[in-house]
Amino acid sequence: MERWSETAMFYHIYPLGLCGAPERNDLCSAPQPRLERLHEWAGHLEDMGATALYLGPVFESGSHGYDTADYFQVDRRLGTGQQLREAVAIFKRRNIRVILDAVFNHVGRDFWAFRDVLQNREKSRYCGWFENLEFGKRNPCGDDFTYANWGGHFSLVKLNLQNPEVKEHLLEAAAQWIRDYDIDGLRLDAADCVSLEFLGELARRCRKLRPDFWLLGEVIHGDYRKWANPGCLDSVTNYEAFKGLYSSLNDKNYFEIAWTLNRQYGAGGIYKGLYLYNFADNHDVDRVASTLKDPRHLYPLYCLLYTMPGIPSLYYGSEAGWAGKKLPGTDMPLRPEMQVRSLVERAPQPPLLQAIKRLAEIRNSSDELRHGGYKQLFVSGEHFAFLRGTSSGNTLVVLNSSSEAHTLKLNLSEFVGRTLVDLLNPGWTLPIRTGETAIPLTPHSARIAAIK
Repeated sequence: MERWSETAMFYHIYPLGLCGAPERNDLCSAPQPRLERLHEWAGHLEDMGATALYLGPVFESGSHGYDTADYFQVDRRLGTGQQLREAVAIFKRRNIRVILDAVFNHVGRDFWAFRDVLQNREKSRYCGWFENLEFGKRNPCGDDFTYANWGGHFSLVKLNLQNPEVKEHLLEAAAQWIRDYDIDGLRLDAADCVSLEFLGELARRCRKLRPDFWLLGEVIHGDYRKWANPGCLDSVTNYEAFKGLYSSLNDKNYFEIAWTLNRQYGAGGIYKGLYLYNFADNHDVDRVASTLKDPRHLYPLYCLLYTMPGIPSLYYGSEAGWAGKKLPGTDMPLRPEMQVRSLVERAPQPPLLQAIKRLAEIRNSSDELRHGGYKQLFVSGEHFAFLRGTSSGNTLVVLNSSSEAHTLKLNLSEFVGRTLVDLLNPGWTLPIRTGETAIPLTPHSARIAAIK
């Protein structure tokens, strides 16, 4: 049975940035209804062909959302629980699924149980909630105790996921989010730092409430099968392919991404059957328009993103070519306030919007691109061709990242007598008459051709 996630096309919004929330939370002001700004985005997502929204941190935190203060309260800078329910409902009325960020590896120093430790020290009943809590030593924040943290950041306090109270607190938070907000899944922040035992318990609790609930893990390195398997998560972030998407273009080296796709999904591919979460940028990395040396490469990049195996995702604003680079000590340039009208009217790359809409339409109508196998046909520095196929059909993808026109000769002998019908460039067809077929390509272009 097909799962909704297997045909999904995601759109990723970082709400604290997009909605213009203050960078710091005073944890005492009245809630501000900034989540209402999301309402106008539902139509845009539908227009872009997105079928699912990954909505970044929305629960009470001290600053960027990944330093949770309360798992059971919506961040007052964004609004109230009722306003979150309304926002989710607006997207779902357009058949757009919604998943939320779940930060279960660590909390912020404003987390209520950690504040109790700050106040009561060794006498706090919550000392066991935090990993490697040790009194008698000073930490960089000036406290007379130390604790495990995430990435050397003492503002992010690592939870003790072996503690039954902690586990139940987090599992009940996830269950309440499902019941109260009707969400369809979670993206697990720093999943590669969370115990597999806990992830398995989370999966069982969520799927008991909603059998088709989808769990995505943020995983940077490692064998993705460790996390994505029947007893654990459904998918992970495909950071392995992320780099190849842009550096293959910058370095005129399609061999890099071709090697990755072969390793993952080729004849001996180790991730066959897994629908990995593919992306060109997100809230943690420079926007791809800033990473690419040549903006004309945005077109072949997104053509690949929407035709390679896995689940494609757009980060808000990047579909229009918006740039953004990290600055020392802050990721906020990656997470700007934005309105749909300004995104469209001031788009740095207006043609890209229409191109991505068309790519989404093609993917949505193609079983081969959503579910098909992967077979590499040709690769060179600036040219790449592969087949996506099922038992009922095949689609050919050909990419030219060069600034020169090129005719690529491919061995399509198994399809002699049939015809290439370009879905991306309507009106172009080519009969396959001999084993070697010459396919003309304009500069910085692609063909996505059904084999009829």
